[in-house]
Amino acid sequence: MAQWHGISRRKPSGGRKVQARSKRSTEISSEKQMALVGEPKRKIYRRTGGNTLVRVMAENRVSINNPKKGTTKIGTIHNVIENESDPNYVRRNILVKGAVIETDQGRVRITSRPGKDGVINGVLLD
Repeated sequence: MAQWHGISRRKPSGGRKVQARSKRSTEISSEKQMALVGEPKRKIYRRTGGNTLVRVMAENRVSINNPKKGTTKIGTIHNVIENESDPNYVRRNILVKGAVIETDQGRVRITSRPGKDGVINGVLLD
């Protein structure tokens, strides 16, 4: 469900403010959505000024960069191994920046922001 981020219509004392305008669509945030491990699915949002934002809703592939060899290959995501930002994301297989995932090529740390960039990139750890 979307959330409204506008100005409160109440004073600190609890009284009502006289509002000179109504709610605006730019003050409404997009719904909370997480990138999951699964069949590829993306969602496109319209931002202010006509810009677009692509979000990864689900993905099972990742671009893996190997810093020792200097190569990048596509790998398959199996599951999330660890996540410093929220341990609950490991149980729910949610992909975020900094999460360590298990792939067919080894352990990979995600370096992109799937919710903002629309892609999943990572660096090989093993």
